[in-house]
Amino acid sequence: MIEGIVLKYFEIISEDSSGYVGFFRGNPHEDARRLQNELAMHSIYANIHNIGDAYRITLFKGENEKNSANINIILFIATIFTTLMAGSFNVGKNPFSNPLNLIYGWPFSLSLLLILGIHEMGHFLASKYYHIKATLPYFLPIPHPLIGTMGAFIKIKSPITHKDALVRIGAMGPIAGFIVAVPVTIIGLLLSHPVPAAHQEGLRLGNSILFAILTKIVTGTLPANVDIRLHPVAFAGWLGLFVTSLNLLPVGQLDGGHIIYGLFEKHSKSIAKIFFLVLIPLGLLWPGWWFWAFLLLLLGINHPPILNSVTPLNKGSKFIGYTAIIIFILTFMPAPFRV
Repeated sequence: MIEGIVLKYFEIISEDSSGYVGFFRGNPHEDARRLQNELAMHSIYANIHNIGDAYRITLFKGENEKNSANINIILFIATIFTTLMAGSFNVGKNPFSNPLNLIYGWPFSLSLLLILGIHEMGHFLASKYYHIKATLPYFLPIPHPLIGTMGAFIKIKSPITHKDALVRIGAMGPIAGFIVAVPVTIIGLLLSHPVPAAHQEGLRLGNSILFAILTKIVTGTLPANVDIRLHPVAFAGWLGLFVTSLNLLPVGQLDGGHIIYGLFEKHSKSIAKIFFLVLIPLGLLWPGWWFWAFLLLLLGINHPPILNSVTPLNKGSKFIGYTAIIIFILTFMPAPFRV
C-alpha cells in the first residue's frame, strides 16, 4: 500500500536500503507536499532531498502510542483553581481567609484560560489538518497571586513534514489567541477606571504598541497625573498579548522560531542568534529576559531541519507567517514589568 502511494507521485528509478531514488511525476514542490500529507495519514513520514537532478525519499514509521487525557484534565482543573485564586487576589479578596472568595476571580480566570486555550487549540487543529500527531493542551498551574499560570503547551508527537505545515502549525496558535485577546482587552479596558497616578504603587505593567493603541482608543487622552487601574479582564487580556509575544520570539523551537525557519531558512540561524543576544541587554529593563535567554540556551537557539528540503512555502503560508511577525511587533514589550 505504501509503495502504491509513493508511485502515485514519484517514478522510482532505483531502490536500496535507504529508500527510493527517482523523479516526481508532476511539479516536485507540490507532489512532495502531497506525498508527505498522504503518507502521514498512515503514520508514515518521508524524508525528501535533492540528489543532483533526482530526489531521494526515505520512509520511516512514526510513533503509534495513544495519549491519555487524564494528565491534561488534572492540570486544567488545577489551573482553573490557581487562576481563580490569582483573580480573587487581584480584586483584593483573600481566598485563604475565605475559600468562597474564589468566586471573585472568575472574570480573570475565564478570560485568561479562554485566550490560552484558543491559542493551543490553534496549534492542535493545524497539526490535525496536516496529520501531525499532537497532544491536547497541557496547562501549567502555578500558585502565584498575580497570574496563576505559566501558560499552556501542546506536544508534537510526530515529525513536521514540510514548511507549510511548520509555519501554519507555529503561527495558528498565536494568531488564534491574538484574535481572542484583542476583544478581551477592549472589554477589560471598558471596565477599567482612571485613578490618580500617586495612588498606583507596587508593580506596574509595561506597554506594547498594540496595548497603548487600544488604551488610547478606549480611554482617550489622560492627564499626566492620571493612570488606569486595570480591571481583571483587562489584565487577562494584557497577559494574553504578553504570552503571544513570548511565543513569537524568533528563536529555537518556539512558535516564532518555526515561523522564521519556514520563511527565512537560510538566514534563520543568524536571526535567532541576533535576537538571543538582544535579550541580554533587555535584561537590564526586565531581569526576566535573562531567564528566557538561559532557557533558550538550554533548549537550543537554532531550529532543527525538517523532512522536506524540496518544497518552498506557498503564498498562503507566507501571508500567515508575515501576519504572525506583525503580531509579534505589535505585542512585544521590552519592559513588561517594573516596580
